[in-house]
Amino acid sequence: MATHGIGVRSEVGRLRTVMLHRPGPELSRLTPRNNDALLFDGIPWVERAQAEHDGFAGALRSRGVEVLYLSELLAQALALPDARAQVIEQTASDLRLGDILRGWLTEWLGALEPDRLARVLMAGLRNDEVEAPGLVTALLAAHDFLIDPLPNLLFTRDSSVWVGDRVMITSLAMQARRRETQLTELIYQFHPRFTGVERIHGWQREHLEGGDVLALCDGVLAVGVGERTTPAGAERLAHTVFGLGLAHTVLAVPIDQDRATMHLDTICTMVDVDAILMYPNVAHRLSAYPVRPGANGRLWIGPREHFLDVAAAAMGIERLRLIDTGLDPVTAEREQWDDGNNTLCVAPKVAIAYERNEVTNARLGEAGIEVVPIAGSELGSGRGGPRCMSCPISRDPL
Repeated sequence: MATHGIGVRSEVGRLRTVMLHRPGPELSRLTPRNNDALLFDGIPWVERAQAEHDGFAGALRSRGVEVLYLSELLAQALALPDARAQVIEQTASDLRLGDILRGWLTEWLGALEPDRLARVLMAGLRNDEVEAPGLVTALLAAHDFLIDPLPNLLFTRDSSVWVGDRVMITSLAMQARRRETQLTELIYQFHPRFTGVERIHGWQREHLEGGDVLALCDGVLAVGVGERTTPAGAERLAHTVFGLGLAHTVLAVPIDQDRATMHLDTICTMVDVDAILMYPNVAHRLSAYPVRPGANGRLWIGPREHFLDVAAAAMGIERLRLIDTGLDPVTAEREQWDDGNNTLCVAPKVAIAYERNEVTNARLGEAGIEVVPIAGSELGSGRGGPRCMSCPISRDPL
C-alpha cells in the first residue's frame, strides 16, 4: 500500500518519513587510488561511519520519524522478476564490458538471490571476485571493477526529491553516480510501498540533482545551477512543475562551480518557515532569477535580484530571515567545508546538524533554533551533511 500522507511541500514541515542509506561494503571499496574518481576526499573508517549513521537514524526516530533504508527497499523490489530483469539489463549495458562478459554477467546476476543482487549492485564487483571468460577480463587487472561501487548512495537526497506528491528521479552529473538514479527509480517503480506514485524527470534527462532543489514553501522552489545541475536541468524542472501545478515560482540560483559549493544546500538550508541558514561568505552576493509560467507554454524570467529579496517576494512574506553565522572568513570556510550549512529540519525551528560545527550551531541556538547534534567525522568525508544524507518522503503541510 502507498504511504499515507505522502509528499513534501516545504523544507521544515514536521518530518514523518525519510529514506536513508546506511553505509555498507561499498565504502570499503574506496582506496587512495580511486577515492577521487568516486568523489570522496578521504578513506572513511567504515565501522565508525556506520556507527555515526546509526546515531543519525536514532536521532530521527527519537523525533517520531519513520526511517526507511534504501538497501532494504531495493532488495525487496528485486524480488519481482520485472525489476530484476530491468536492473540487470541496465547494469550489463556498460560498453566497457564487451559482448562475452555482458552475456556472462547477465546470466550470473540473474542467478543471485535478491539480497545478494542488491549488495553487488551497490558494492560493485571486482574482476578477481569471479571467474568470467573473455578478453576483457583477461586484460583487466585483478582489482579492476566489472561493476563499479556506489559509495555516494549514502547521500540519498541527490538521486530523488519529492515535489508535492510526485517523486522526481534526478539525473546525476558525475559519471561515478549515474547508476544511483537507476536503482532509486527501480524502488519507486516496483516497490509496493510506492504503488500509484507518479515519477517525474528521470535519469535520462538533463542534469538535475536533489541537493540543488529547496522547497522554500508550498509552491516555491529554489534550484541551484552550478557544478551539478545545469541551466537546461533547471529549465526542465520549471516546465515540469508548472505544467503539473506543483509550483508557481522557481528561483534559478547561480552558484560557484566548485567542489566546496557543489549543491545549493551546501550554501544554505531552511531552518524555519521564514528563516534560512546561509554561508556568510556568499550570503550577501547570492542572487536568483525568478521564473514563472509564461504565455503559450513559455517561461517568464524576471531580472536577477538578491536571493533573499526575490525569495521573500515569491514566498509572500515581508522578509526571509537570514541566520548569518557571523564567522570570520577562515572559520566560515572551515565549517562550510564540514557541512555547517547543511542541516535537516525535523520540524520548524528544529534542525539536525553535525556536532563538529560548534560556532555555527551556537549561532543557530541564539536565533531560537533547536539543534540536534550528531557525529559526522567519518560521514563527512564524502562532503555531505544531514540534509544530503536524507530524502524526505513525507512532511506535514505547514
